[in-house]
Amino acid sequence: MSTILELKKLSLGFGENKVISNANLSIESGDFVCIVGANGAGKSTLVKAILGLIKPLSGEIEYRNGLAHTQIGYLPQETRPDNNFPATVEEIVLSGCLGHMGWKPFYCHKEKQHVKRSLKTLGINDLAGRSFMDLSGGQKQKVLLARSLSATTKMLILDEPSNNLDHKSRRDFYRTLKTLNRERGLTILMITHDLDADDLIGNKIIAIKEGSARMVATKDYLEELK
Repeated sequence: MSTILELKKLSLGFGENKVISNANLSIESGDFVCIVGANGAGKSTLVKAILGLIKPLSGEIEYRNGLAHTQIGYLPQETRPDNNFPATVEEIVLSGCLGHMGWKPFYCHKEKQHVKRSLKTLGINDLAGRSFMDLSGGQKQKVLLARSLSATTKMLILDEPSNNLDHKSRRDFYRTLKTLNRERGLTILMITHDLDADDLIGNKIIAIKEGSARMVATKDYLEELK
């Protein structure tokens, strides 16, 4: 595997409040990394910096092997399309293409084909014409994941995606993520507050605590928790 994202001496925070100090982390292409830490530790701050939404206090974020922050798919913790907007599943997923369309005023064949592939990959192509608001919680989360996939072929970032899913829907969603990682080679970063072995489904962990961010193999981190 080759490095796709490199964080060098990275410090993050807001004003005088520094939440992460001097972090040195390397993400390899094909990694599945779970980001863990207490509330307020800096998990979401780290993700926002990688996405280019906030600037580091110091240090560097290097995107490699053709990756740019505009080419990262993102599934935020709270994603609630307006109930008054009668969007279909296909329209929701198409909106994920907007970030890399530039100034084009309309979706073209390329975007529509990409959407079809995303829906098929997630096994929800039969939902394309359905109203998003009529779907179950598990179906909605898969549609939002498909929208994120429409933005990228390289890296996907998810912020506590299992929130508000029942046990069965969560297990199904995790299986989908592992398939995307293993079969499509998609690099995944996932914030999670669950520290059960069943929820730490990646191969690596970024553990954030008291301003420090370190990377460790998942099996070693699970041993530390015992």
